[in-house]
Formats: sequence, structure tokens, C-alpha cells
Amino acid sequence: MVIDTGNILLIGSILLFFSIIAGKAGFRFGVPVLLLFLGVGMLFGSDGLGIQFNNPHSAQFIGMIALSIILFSGGMDTKYSEIKPVLGQGITLATLGVVLTTLITGSFIYWLTGMISNFSALTFTESLLMAAVMSSTDSASVFSILRSKKQGLKEQLRPMLELESGSNDPMAYMLTLLLIQIIQTPSGEISLWHSFLLFVIQMGVGAICGFLLGKLALWMMNRLNVDNQSLYPILLLACVFFIFSVTELIKGNGYLAVYLAGLVVGNHKMQHKKSILTFFDGFTWLFQITMFLTLGLLVNPSDLLPIAGLGLLIGIFMILLSRPISVFLCLAPFRQMSRKAKLYVSWVGLRGAVPIIFATYPLIAEVQSASLIFNVVFFITIVSLLTQGTTVSTMARMLGLAEKEPKQGNNFGMELPEEIKSAMSEIEVSPSLLAQGHHLMDLTLPDNTLVVMVKRGNSFFIPRGRTRLDIGDKLLVITDNDEELMKTYENLGIDDYLIQKNS
Repeated sequence: MVIDTGNILLIGSILLFFSIIAGKAGFRFGVPVLLLFLGVGMLFGSDGLGIQFNNPHSAQFIGMIALSIILFSGGMDTKYSEIKPVLGQGITLATLGVVLTTLITGSFIYWLTGMISNFSALTFTESLLMAAVMSSTDSASVFSILRSKKQGLKEQLRPMLELESGSNDPMAYMLTLLLIQIIQTPSGEISLWHSFLLFVIQMGVGAICGFLLGKLALWMMNRLNVDNQSLYPILLLACVFFIFSVTELIKGNGYLAVYLAGLVVGNHKMQHKKSILTFFDGFTWLFQITMFLTLGLLVNPSDLLPIAGLGLLIGIFMILLSRPISVFLCLAPFRQMSRKAKLYVSWVGLRGAVPIIFATYPLIAEVQSASLIFNVVFFITIVSLLTQGTTVSTMARMLGLAEKEPKQGNNFGMELPEEIKSAMSEIEVSPSLLAQGHHLMDLTLPDNTLVVMVKRGNSFFIPRGRTRLDIGDKLLVITDNDEELMKTYENLGIDDYLIQKNS
């Protein structure tokens, strides 16, 4: 079946439908949903139900759009207060860690392909190119798996892993382009010093553009008085594409720019912020699905069988040796991190869509070993998601790093607008809370504090002073004095509560 304008909507809707159903089933059995999206694409591809898609240019373009949205959304969801204590570790892993992974893995690939007679030996530069393509951890996979598992982690590991995965793509991208250039340029005409200078300039321009254009986007969102509230998310989406394209146009790194812009926007006050975050969350999922489906359609599963042995050996080496060596070397100066924490960071080196997208660059550049690089990277992505992606929570428990994730949201489905300075809290009625009486008026609460709603079973109602409370009722409390309210909870023996407030 060939995709054309007559059936693209039909095929697209069927693919999305099957992806969501597969994702729901996979979540129940602990399989990463992104792997299932990839599997759906392969199932419907040329070796499956026959959809013919063999256009790496289109796949790369879709991946570029998707990745810019994913990185921006990931930046918006990242609180600077959480990543500030682990900024050094995250940046070191995102830069030096990618270089070390490339060098260690590339050396192993060079040795291995020379030993296996079934494959023509790769040159050292080609081996480094294959390693560089898959040297970064995948932001889509890390964000999706850590958040969907709702896995709390000790030693501030979760913000560090998300910071690393969100900011290490630019380094892998630059290494990939540099190595392709070296392969295509006659020997002696490439200056390593000039290449390093270009790298510094691109990263610097990307960082400056991300910060300044992020501030500009924030200013526009707060100053433009758009009558239709629904247009604000679309305005911000336009800003994302503008930031990425302008940064690339002036020779900066667009991926770094959109991630930093997301950090800037997400950590400042903005009109209609909650509705915008909801929009971007859904839009990010749409493009994650689209990206993985497209990459699944692009590969021919029959091409993976001949390279399965080679891919498995490289994948095992990366998981058990290359990634751990890079992590322990990078984190050696950070003595506050325990050995178990470093082991866990080593394990959660997930590969995903980004390495596959980067593997399309050698294909488009017509590098001699491009097909081998693409198929090996695709195979290793599957291995990584199957082994590491399914054991994120298990490994955390085994290493004693798992903890209960802080409760998010409330059972009432209510949020305070950002402009309101009050705090909102939810508690469950316990015997200690009813020690002074069973009516709402008997509760000892601080001044400027109100119980605005009660949930009893599946029913919701607004209480009065004489409303009788039952054990198990859930109360929605709004206060202007959250510190005093917390002291009251502690005096009443209530330790299971969540206070949501706007900073």
C-alpha cells in the first residue's frame, strides 16, 4: 500500500488508533509505550501490512519538528529549583558524557567489525559515527517512562536524568554532523581546531538564542491581549518553531535553544499557563506517536535479522560497559552522589527515537555504511527499550533508590489560576480530625481558611458550618496562610496532605 493524498487521513487515523490501544495494553504489562508505537509502525510497514514508506528526508523532517516540541515541552515541565542542585552533574553528562560514550563505543565497534567476517570492517571514523549517532540518551523515552511510571527517586536523580536527556541531544547532533563532514572531506582538509571552534560557536549561539528568544516569547504571551484564550497555545507553538528555525538560520543549535527557551517560559509566570501546559502535553504525545510510527514505517524488519548479532553485542557493550564507564568518569568529581546512584544513572541510559532520527543523516549524506549504521542503531534502540525501559522501577527498588512520588493534583480536579496567591489543600477526614466534634464548624482551622468542597464517595457538595463529616470524606481547603495550615495539620496528626500554591 502506498501512502497518497487519498488515503493518508484514513491510514493515519488507523495508525493512531492502534498505537493508543497498544499503548494502553503495554502500560498494563509494563512495556514502554514508545516501543509499542515503534512496533505498530513496523507492523504496518513494508514487511508487515504493506505500507510503503522509504523517505528518510520526510522522516528526518517529522523527527525534527517532533523533537523541537518534545524538548520545549520537557523544558517547560522542568522546575529550575529542582535541577539547580544537579546542574553540574547534568551538564557534564550531557557534554563530556556524550563524547566519552562516542569514543569508547566507537573503539569497540571498530575492533568488533574487524573481527566479524560477515561484515566489511568499518573505518575508525565510520565506527565513531555509528557511536555518535546513539551517544545521547533519548529525551522522549526518558521523559515518557519516568513520568508514566510515576517513580519517585532519591538523591534528586529524576531531575538530573531529565536534564541530561533534554540537553545532550545537541552534543550528539554536532558530533554526527562533524564526523559525516570528516568522512566526506579528503584527508587533511579538515581542521579539528576549526571544527571545535564551530562547535563552541553553535552551542553558544544556541544557548544565547534559547534564553533571549525564550524571554521574548514570554513577553509576547503576557503582553499580547488576545481575545480568544484558545489562541495562546498556538501562539506559543509558533514561538517554538520560530526559535528553532531562527537559531538554525544563524548557525546555532536549535535543539539546545528550544530546550532552554522551554526552561525560561516554564519557570516564569505566564497568562493561561495551566491550559497551555495541558495543550503542550497532548501535542507532545501526538508528535511522539507520529515520530515513532514514522520511524517504524521507515525500517524493514527483514533488514534487522542479518545485523542482529552485531547489534546485540554493541547494545550489551553500551549498556554494561560504555555507559557505566562514561557515567562514573563524569560523576567522579561529585562525591556527594552515592555509588548506587551512579549505577542507576548508568542503567537509565535509554535510547529511543533521537538516535534513529540522527541515523537518517548518514543515509541522506549517502555515507558508504549508512544502511548498516541505521539498522544497527534501530536494533539497539529496541534492545535498550526492552531491557532498560522495562526495568526503570525495578532497578530503582533493587538499588534502594525508589521512594514514593509526591502526590500531584487533587481528587476534585481543581487548580488555582496563577494570579491567585492562595494555596489549595486536600485532606482525608480521620478520627483525629473529628476529636472535637463531627461537624465542619468543630474543626480548628487558621484564619482565612475555608473548606470549600467535600467529596463523599462519588458525590461532591459544598459544606456549611453544620455539615456532618464522616471518616473517609475528602475536604478541599483553600487558605491564605499555608504555613499556619501545615502546623494545624501536624497538631491534628494529619501527615498525608498536599498543599498546592502558586509561586
